[in-house]
Amino acid sequence: MIDHGISLPYFRLHVVPAVVALASPTWQREVWLDQEQLEDLDYIVHVLFDDFCDAHEPARFLGGSLRTEQEVELMARLGVAYSAVQDAVGARSPDEVFLDAPGWPAVVSAAARLAQVMLANDYAALAARPEAGHS
Repeated sequence: MIDHGISLPYFRLHVVPAVVALASPTWQREVWLDQEQLEDLDYIVHVLFDDFCDAHEPARFLGGSLRTEQEVELMARLGVAYSAVQDAVGARSPDEVFLDAPGWPAVVSAAARLAQVMLANDYAALAARPEAGHS
């Protein structure tokens, strides 16, 4: 695995929490369905498809907000899983309809695997820094 680094750390600071949110059904129900919260599925979709990555074509973000080819591949899988649900329920459906869709577990699973890899890669990159472990 080659870590291409991240030239857009600000982007990654948005992408990783968005992926983690997609990996957590509990978070989705407690936060996205609470009208008093600012985060919802629409926000997550904008982060991952429009603003800080493009889950339909993530390869152009390699070295930007994605570290490795594996992250690119997993982000593409997440994009496919999400798009299948969106196609099934309609883009303008309320969040609860997405969460109850038969294909939603595939979105959660794809996001969970991607979150695991992204966090492991970030920890590895941090541990590899010369000052890691020194006070």
